[in-house]
Amino acid sequence: MSEERCILEVIEEASAKRRSDRRRFMRMAAGAGAVGGLAMLGACGDDGDNVIVVPTPTPTTTPTGSVTDADVLNFALQLEYLEAQFYSYAAFGTGLPSSALTGTGTQGAVAINTSATNGAGQPRQVQFKDPIVAQYAREIAYDEIAHVNFLRNALGSAAVAQPSINLSGDASGAFTAAAVAAGVITSGSTFDPYASDEAFLLGAFLFEDVGVTAYMGGVALLTNKTFIEAAAGIHAAEAYHAGLVRTTLYRKGLSNASLITNAGKISDARDSLDGSTDLDQGIVTTVNGAQVANLVPADSNAIAFVRTPGQVLNVVYLNKAAVNGGGFFPGGLNGTVRTSAASG
Repeated sequence: MSEERCILEVIEEASAKRRSDRRRFMRMAAGAGAVGGLAMLGACGDDGDNVIVVPTPTPTTTPTGSVTDADVLNFALQLEYLEAQFYSYAAFGTGLPSSALTGTGTQGAVAINTSATNGAGQPRQVQFKDPIVAQYAREIAYDEIAHVNFLRNALGSAAVAQPSINLSGDASGAFTAAAVAAGVITSGSTFDPYASDEAFLLGAFLFEDVGVTAYMGGVALLTNKTFIEAAAGIHAAEAYHAGLVRTTLYRKGLSNASLITNAGKISDARDSLDGSTDLDQGIVTTVNGAQVANLVPADSNAIAFVRTPGQVLNVVYLNKAAVNGGGFFPGGLNGTVRTSAASG
């Protein structure tokens, strides 16, 4: 525990300067949109900045039986737990501190590789060969950890705990199940996203586009203006991440065609899980008979598509049916929004 705390303190120090540039907005959004009382934006520790506290606005009345703003933010928070833990383990070899995982509902652990360690009994982080990809991984990890902290502080005592998450690249891991279902690997093989730069990018590709479409759908369900603005800001950050992952995969795919092929298979698998519509897109497309980059999965008006919360859960549960858990969330989500859609 002390070693983990030390690593996370180094991470926080390394990202403090960059985060401080965003802190004014984050503090005000967290304070103005807090659920129940006053809030302040925090991270794993106090960086010494003065804290601005803003009174909570009167929440918008929500009709009985409908999804509340807190429900939507808690849904988003649990997707952020998933992404933050993945990138933290991949980039730093350690997960989030226990203090960032508490809340209402059942708190669960993260299943991470048991057969692949760094020799010191800790889960193996990616041994990046490309220093640029390593920098990208750290940058995204910092952002996703900040998203978790921001949403937890915005929700206050209403924040849900991290549910059980499966991020293992072992034979029984969710990544392997997803890769088999997509046809990236054959049954009996394993897909370990921590094994190489390329495997990491494909694992990231699986999550990032889903996060963008999830926030697109979630913003439409919010009623509080402060929450809407904050969610739109997080959506923009997720879109940057997704574009970066797609661009890097495409660049590497020019000399390793299997990356482009496998990204297409992952896209098709997501599409098959979330319904009958063909909206998800790989990282290449055909124009006038030629294969070209497809870095923005958008319609003819260059507008990104939307997934409902139920469709998002189809993908992360790895299930077409209406279920309450599976895949990357074996026991399901905490809170009200937790059932996937019956998609066929």
